[in-house]
Amino acid sequence: MASEKTPTMTPTATASAPTGDPEKQAPTRAWATRLVVVGIVLAAMNLRPAITSLGALLEEVRDGLGMSGTLAGLLTSVPPLCFAIFGVMAPRLAKRFGPSAVVCIGMAAIAAGLVLRPFIGGTAGFLAATALALAGIAVSNVLMPVIVKRWFPDRVGSMTGLYSMALALGTSLAAALTVPVTDGLGGRWQSGLAVWAVLAVVAVIPWIPLVRDRSRTAAAVPEHVSAAVRREDDGLRITSSRTAWALAVFFGLQATAAYITMGWMPQIFRDAGVPAGEAGVLLAVTMAMGVPLAFVIPRVATRLPNQGPVVIVLGACGLAGYAGLFLAPAGGAWAWALLLGISNCAFPLALTMVGMRAKSSVGVAKLSAFAQSTGYLISIPGPLLVGVLYQHSGGWGLPLALMAGLMVPQIVIGTLAGRNRTVEDEVAAKAAAA
Repeated sequence: MASEKTPTMTPTATASAPTGDPEKQAPTRAWATRLVVVGIVLAAMNLRPAITSLGALLEEVRDGLGMSGTLAGLLTSVPPLCFAIFGVMAPRLAKRFGPSAVVCIGMAAIAAGLVLRPFIGGTAGFLAATALALAGIAVSNVLMPVIVKRWFPDRVGSMTGLYSMALALGTSLAAALTVPVTDGLGGRWQSGLAVWAVLAVVAVIPWIPLVRDRSRTAAAVPEHVSAAVRREDDGLRITSSRTAWALAVFFGLQATAAYITMGWMPQIFRDAGVPAGEAGVLLAVTMAMGVPLAFVIPRVATRLPNQGPVVIVLGACGLAGYAGLFLAPAGGAWAWALLLGISNCAFPLALTMVGMRAKSSVGVAKLSAFAQSTGYLISIPGPLLVGVLYQHSGGWGLPLALMAGLMVPQIVIGTLAGRNRTVEDEVAAKAAAA
């Protein structure tokens, strides 16, 4: 993988020769790096199946648990709520226990939540188990950019693209396979949801050696990276940065669109006469667009001084997709799924900008936690409001108008967040002017 440098990233330390026996350190560094790459990929694949598998079976879950449309809308709002609440805890947990340990525990929490939620009984239990799985997703969401920045400081675009691609793959697999797997397991929605716990259990495995041998893997981090980490300023006031706020709002608006899509798009197609299985495949197509694009877009973004043009292109695809869902939801279903899949790649773009808008791994950790937690708080009302509008209007006209309307500020704010600057420079300039 070729080395790459982002326009805003400057070396925080010069490389120095590693200390100790190089013959012992080289193999240690090699196996640890490979294990981190495998762990990142497997963890990323588990960051959305808990949500998209539910979207594919939302009607069956609603009927099985006796949910109203409004309550189902609340259920689709639970992911961003949990991401906001638990995501803000990730930097502190990582500082105390190490990022690898937190991600490992996060994967275990996902597995436990996915096993429990279909069988625990009742709506309250279903929500509680879902929250457990989402807590694991939340801390892992925040720490993925941190791990990438720490282990691969000169390959932010490539590694962000890799785990974004793995995330999109896991998302699309859950969307496409949940209905047929459910049918193959006897037609019980409980089994169709629980089966995704297996993938989470597998994702725990590569992180265990990193946690058990923490001191050794810490030494395996490249020397110039660990030296930089030791000198980073832990007193960065991220809320003083306008770019941090712009990135948080952009993150929130793209998350709103993503969770409305994952939670409600299959229902939009089913209400238009599309069979349940095909509706799940259409959602899978939307999510699958992120597999190639999530690898390409971060690499393109890191080579641009300003990511505004990419934001505009993705937003235009979203507007076209929503217009198509309003005018001909069944007739052009595949085209609208493709367009919304392109639009949803605002997520890997946002993650890439998190890595580009901060100079150090501490800055990335704080910016990631702030942007994601604040962003997910912003996104909470969206899926719930769609459920309310759908139930009370009896159709998808008003919900789709809401979705299209939110795309406009997403384009504007995203363009501001894409400007070539860093949060450290903005905070320092503000402090100097005070």
